[in-house]
Amino acid sequence: MRLPRSGRKPRLIHAAAETIALIGRYCAAHSRGDAEAMLACLAEDVVHDVNQGARRLGKPAFAQFLRHTARCYRERLEDIVVMATADGARAAAEYNIVGAYLETDTGLPPAKGQAYRLPGGAFFAVRDGRICRVTVYFNLTDWLTQIIGHDTA
Repeated sequence: MRLPRSGRKPRLIHAAAETIALIGRYCAAHSRGDAEAMLACLAEDVVHDVNQGARRLGKPAFAQFLRHTARCYRERLEDIVVMATADGARAAAEYNIVGAYLETDTGLPPAKGQAYRLPGGAFFAVRDGRICRVTVYFNLTDWLTQIIGHDTA
């Protein structure tokens, strides 16, 4: 038996809205540098894929990543746009990253407090009201160009 459209649509809209709110809280916490609030948005078995980096598995690995990045970078997200599937299981966020490079990170140029601004985005999977996958993308060449001050290509 098929349910009437009006019987299904409100729940789907609600699921998408819940996911959009969750991703919004996560992005706002990122901008505040609030690691605890970011971690509260995550499932225990979260999978974290960062552009140009290794996959991290689980909340403890994500927490370690946050401690490292807080030491090396200060970032906030601006112009955030979040989109979600109707069932709320997947989402994407597009934003501008506004940051400062505070401490030299392994394998990267020396940090001298250089400012940067670049577009970025993330894809999310959501399960039971928590983020269970975060995949982040940004243009590393653009970032390096801004940090070094000349074209690196």
